[in-house]
Amino acid sequence: MPLLRLSQLQLNIGEQIVFDQLDLTLRAGERLCLLGRNGCGKSTLLKVVDGSTQADSGEVWRKPGLKVARMHQNLDFAADDASVFDVVADGLEALGSTLRRYHELIQSELDDLRELESLQREIESLDGWRYQQRIESILSRLELNPEARIGGLSGGWLRRVALARALVSEPDILLLDEPTNHLDLEGILWLEQCVRDFPGCVLFVTHDRALIESLADQILELDRGKLERYDCNYQTYLERRAHKWEVEEEQNALFDKRLAQEETWIRQGIKARRTRNEGRVRALKAMRDERSQRRERQGTANLSVNQGERSGKMVAELQNVSYGIGGKNLVNNFSLLLQRGDKLALIGPNGAGKTTLLRLILGELQPDSGTIKSGTNLNIAYFDQLRDRLDEDQRVVDIVGQGSDMVTINGKDRHIMSYLSDFLFTPQRARSHFRVLSGGERARVQLACLFSQPANVLVLDEPTNDLDMETLELLESLLVDFEGTVLLVSHDRAFVDNVASNCLLFEGNGVISEHVGGFSEVAAYQARLAKRKAAGGVADKKPEPTTVASTSEQAPAAKASAPKRKLSYKDQRELDSLPDKIDELESEIARISELSADPAFYQQDGDKVTEVLQQLATLQGQLDEAMERWMDLSE
Repeated sequence: MPLLRLSQLQLNIGEQIVFDQLDLTLRAGERLCLLGRNGCGKSTLLKVVDGSTQADSGEVWRKPGLKVARMHQNLDFAADDASVFDVVADGLEALGSTLRRYHELIQSELDDLRELESLQREIESLDGWRYQQRIESILSRLELNPEARIGGLSGGWLRRVALARALVSEPDILLLDEPTNHLDLEGILWLEQCVRDFPGCVLFVTHDRALIESLADQILELDRGKLERYDCNYQTYLERRAHKWEVEEEQNALFDKRLAQEETWIRQGIKARRTRNEGRVRALKAMRDERSQRRERQGTANLSVNQGERSGKMVAELQNVSYGIGGKNLVNNFSLLLQRGDKLALIGPNGAGKTTLLRLILGELQPDSGTIKSGTNLNIAYFDQLRDRLDEDQRVVDIVGQGSDMVTINGKDRHIMSYLSDFLFTPQRARSHFRVLSGGERARVQLACLFSQPANVLVLDEPTNDLDMETLELLESLLVDFEGTVLLVSHDRAFVDNVASNCLLFEGNGVISEHVGGFSEVAAYQARLAKRKAAGGVADKKPEPTTVASTSEQAPAAKASAPKRKLSYKDQRELDSLPDKIDELESEIARISELSADPAFYQQDGDKVTEVLQQLATLQGQLDEAMERWMDLSE
C-alpha cells in the first residue's frame, strides 16, 4: 500500500513553472534519489512531501497517521543558545517539549520534585523513555554532546544535529536534502548504514555519486517540471537519460523542420493562399502553440581556468614538520615534496588538521619544528567552503566583476555578463543580490570568482557542495586537465577518485600517510589495516607519516627475537620461495602505482580505470598475505 501519492501537481513561482502536472507515489522500503539541475525544485518537492509547502493545484493523499521527517539543510530555526538535546528532541513535537523540560531539570540544580514526578508520569504514558534512549543513542553514535550550544557548532556538526533530529521520530518517510554536505568520511559511512537499516521509505537529494550508487534502488529525475522514475542504478540511469536526450533532440529538430516548411507554405503568394485549406492553417496554428510552449533543457556551464604563468617545478617541500594547537598534535614529523601538476587530496575527519596543513604548505602558518620551502612564481586561488564570507547584499555581477564591466580570462577581455553566462546566470539573475541565490547558484558564483583569477595553484575546500551533477563532472574534467597544482579537501569519494593523483590520510595524533590514487586506494589500505588489527597482527603501529608500506616493511622485524621452530620440508621450501614472490609482487605494485599516478590515467574509460585499480588492490592483498606467511614461517 502506498504511503503517499501526489497527483497532477501544478506549482508556479513567478514566471517559472516548477511542477507541471507532476505525479509521485512513495512506498515503504523504497530508496529513491531525486536528481535535477540547481533551482529546478528538488527542495520544494521535499517540502510538499512533508507538508510545509502547498502546490497551486493537484491532489495530495497521505496514509492515515503518516509520519514524515525532513533533514533540513540548515538550522536557522534553532536559537543559538539552544542545546543539541533540545533541538533533536524538538523532532518529537509534543513529546519533545516534555523530554526537553525533563532534561533541563535533571541537568540543573533545581530541586522541583513535584514537577519531575509529573513529567515522569507524562513520559511513561507516552512511551517516552524509549524515545529518550533513542535520542541518547543517536547523539552518542554521531558523537554529539547533548549539552553543546547550537551557536558554537561548525557546519559539519550542525549537519549531524539535523540528521539526528530527522531520525529520532522513527518516521515512515525520511527526507534528506544534501545529507553529506560538511560530513566527514566517517559520518558519511555512518549515514549510509543508517539509511540501510531504516525500515521506511527514504527520498534523498544529493550530489554524492558514491552515496547514490550505495543506497538508491531507483532514480527520480525532476526536469522542466516533470518527474520521471528510473527503476535502475545510477550508471544505468545516466545511459538511459543520454538516450532520452538524443531522441528528444532528434524529435525537436524534425518538428522545427516541419514547422519551417509550413511557415514557408503559409507565406506563399496569392495563388497558394486561394487554394490553401483551412485544416492545414489550423494545424499550423497548433504547431506554433506547441513550439511556443516547449521548455528547452537548461544549458551546461562552460568552465575554464584563468591559467597563470607556470610555477617552479617545486611548489612546496616540507621536512619533518610538526605543528600543534593547545597541546593537540595536528601534524607530527611530516615530510612532503609537492611538485607542479600534482593533484593532492587531503582526507580525514573534521578537525583532524587538514586546513592547518594547507596553511602550512602555503606558508600562512609557521611550524613548531621542521622546515618548509615554498616554490617560485606561485599564483594561488582559493575556493573556500565558508561561502558566507561573500557579501550577502552585493549583486552577483559586482561580486565577480569587483566593480568592473570586464574580466580578463587567459589574456582576453570579456564582458562580465558574457562571462557569467558561462556559469548559467542570465543578465537578470546576474543582477540579483547574493542573499536570494540558491545553494547551487552560490557555489557557481564562487567558481566564477575562482576561475577569474590567474592561478597556477588551486586550493579547493569542499568545492562539490550544492553543485549539480553536470557542473560537478565539468569541474572534474577541468581539474584533471589543469596544468598547475591542485590541493583538494573533499569528502566526495567519487570526486576524489576522479581528480586526485595522490592522497594524504590523517590518521590521528598528527600521523599523516601518503597514498597513490584516490579514495578507493585509501579505503583499501584502511580495510587491510583493520583486518590485521582484528586478527591480532603486528601492524597495530601506525605507519610512518609519508610511507604507505612502512607498516609492512617493519612487520618482519617485530617478531625477529622470537625463537624459531623447526619447519617441515614443505614449509621450508615455501619459506625459501617467498622472498622472490614478494619481490615480484612489489615490482608489479610499483609499476601499476606509477601508472596510476599519472593524471592522464584517470581520463580513460572508467571500466579500464576500475579494472587496473582492482588489480592493484588484489596485488596489495597478495603481498600482505605473502608477508604475513613469511613472518609466520620465520618465527
